[in-house]
Amino acid sequence: MNGEKLQNSPPEPGSKGCKSLKLIKMNEIQATETAWLWFPYIPYGKITIIQGDPGEGKTTLVLNLAASLTRGEMPDTGEPCVPVTVIYQTAEDGLADTIKPRLDSANADCRRVLVIDETEKCISMTDERLEQAIRASGAKFVILDPLQAYLGSNVDMHRANEIRPVMSHLGNIAEKYGCAIVLIGHMNKAAGMKASYRGLGSIDLAAAARSVLIVARDKDHPQIRVVIQTKSSLAPEGKPVAFELDEHNGFHFIGEYDIDPDDLLMGIGSKTKVKAAMDLLQSELAGGAEVPQRLILAKAGYSSISKRTLDEAKKVLGVQSVKKPDGWYWTLPEGKDATLQDCSG
Repeated sequence: MNGEKLQNSPPEPGSKGCKSLKLIKMNEIQATETAWLWFPYIPYGKITIIQGDPGEGKTTLVLNLAASLTRGEMPDTGEPCVPVTVIYQTAEDGLADTIKPRLDSANADCRRVLVIDETEKCISMTDERLEQAIRASGAKFVILDPLQAYLGSNVDMHRANEIRPVMSHLGNIAEKYGCAIVLIGHMNKAAGMKASYRGLGSIDLAAAARSVLIVARDKDHPQIRVVIQTKSSLAPEGKPVAFELDEHNGFHFIGEYDIDPDDLLMGIGSKTKVKAAMDLLQSELAGGAEVPQRLILAKAGYSSISKRTLDEAKKVLGVQSVKKPDGWYWTLPEGKDATLQDCSG
């Protein structure tokens, strides 16, 4: 009985419990839907991290996203949208000789791209000028490049207890103003680790973000860079998408791209995966065998070979599909050379 009384009785008037405790009833919370700057990769009102090794195209990607949005166009489809104002802070590249030429090359409306003047004092994620700039400009796309330069001089990015309050503060700003905040980060050099553990600093950095993207180069096609989502808290993970960078055509999106993030970071390119699929098909279909499609798909899945990659290998090898009463079977054409040319043509 005494325990019941203690649990159900309110705190004594004037006690610390009365002054500091505030409980929120979930029935009083109005559910909302997530708005997206770029679905499902970059949500509004949240933090997104884009990371990758130096020179892989992270900044180029972000600047081209920003350029499209300032023109009122969705980045990958070109569909019309409301033009977006951007705040872009960089601690690595010069504004006049690097950033402005890149924005001009991407046909950005530079009237909508703003930079907080850091001439006299550098800003940080907790600097009040950042919130002031967002409030004054109405910016909906805020980019800090690289994230470690904006944590603050007294913050150790490897210490969770120092990272959490900074990221929490930044997340509150994103939510308060409904803007998408993107932090650009480098990868660590721990080759062989899973993609989700390659980001620099504490894992709490990625934990505070609602979306984490990796940009990396396809080893077999160096001009192609792939964007892979390794974390998505607000929607199903987006499929890998690729963009191309070359001296003749500049930047342009290619679209969905079939590659595993861990393979990508370990330098296993797309052709390597297709070659693995070809080897599987040639092994299973050797000697004119007719093998159930379901069996081949199962073995491909066990080897982390996607259906799309398998279909590409099937096309290269000329594998035929045969309909039987109990389902589809695959077979190699009679006399097909088992040492066919590389799938790249």
